[in-house]
Formats: sequence, structure tokens, C-alpha cells
Amino acid sequence: MLWQLFFSFIKIGAFTLGGGLAMIPVMRKEVCEKHKWLTEMDFIDGIAAAQSSPGPIAINIGVYVGYRIAGFRGLIVAVLGSVLPSFISIVLIAAYLYNYAELVLVQKAFHALKPAVISLIAIPLIDMSRKVGLNLRNLWFPTLAMILVAFVNISPMYVILVTIIIAVIISQSKKKEGKN
Repeated sequence: MLWQLFFSFIKIGAFTLGGGLAMIPVMRKEVCEKHKWLTEMDFIDGIAAAQSSPGPIAINIGVYVGYRIAGFRGLIVAVLGSVLPSFISIVLIAAYLYNYAELVLVQKAFHALKPAVISLIAIPLIDMSRKVGLNLRNLWFPTLAMILVAFVNISPMYVILVTIIIAVIISQSKKKEGKN
């Protein structure tokens, strides 16, 4: 199981361009569809926890998934698997490609990757939005959060804290309504 977990996460780390958010669809497919280690909702809960925790999202999700699957050993294996390819790539880039960064061809190649990275982030975002019940009635909340962070320059930490407080208040009020 640990080897399977390690190789799954090394594959995720090695073949995902665009950072942690771009890893989410590959992780979901590997963890939920291929191996069925977690349900879709458990994975979405893990993403929420990873987003609310300090540090890179890919590592945080690796911590969550690895721990859920195989405890502390799984946590270590998943994090190592997801980090190792990036670490090796950065060392190689720093050692060999630094001299070529100014070449027009290299710059065009990296520029051409941007639309692919955006779609790798957008597609799972839309898919997860449907699964958690996002619709036109409640779209205002994530839109407001995005505006506050992107345009008003409010720290995401404050948006997350306020969101947690609102969720607790709503949950408590629903519990009280259910008891009456």
C-alpha cells in the first residue's frame, strides 16, 4: 500500500504543470477514481482543509490523503512522492536551464503553457462547485470572497476566518431549527 501511495504521488508530482491547484484534478482522479482510497466528498473536505492550512496546497493535500489512507507513514510517503519530482526539477533547472531562460523560444514555450494550466485549474473547480451544490442562488458568496481578496486586497486569512464563523453560525441555527 505504501509503495502504491508513493508511486501515485510521485506520478502526480512529476506530470502536473502549474503548481498545487493544477495537481487537484490529477490527485482526485488517482485517489478517488483509480484507487478509490477516498470518496469525492472526503477529497473535497481535504481540499477545504488544505486551503485553510498554511503552506502549499499540494503538500497539504498530500498530508491529508496520505494520513487518511495509511496514517503517519502514508503522510510521509505521499508528501515525499509529491515533492520529490518538483525538487529534482528545480535543481536541474537551476543547474542547467538558467543560461537559457532569456531565449525567445524558451519564453514562448512557457507562455504557451499558461492556457493549459488555467484549464487544469478551471475544470476541476467547476466540477467541484457542482458537487458541493454551488448554484446561482449561492454564487454570491465565493464571488464576494474573490473580489475581497483580488481587488480589495483583503488577506485570504480573514476571508477564511469569516467564512468559518459564518458556516458555524448557519450550522448552529439549522440545528436549533431542527430541534424546535
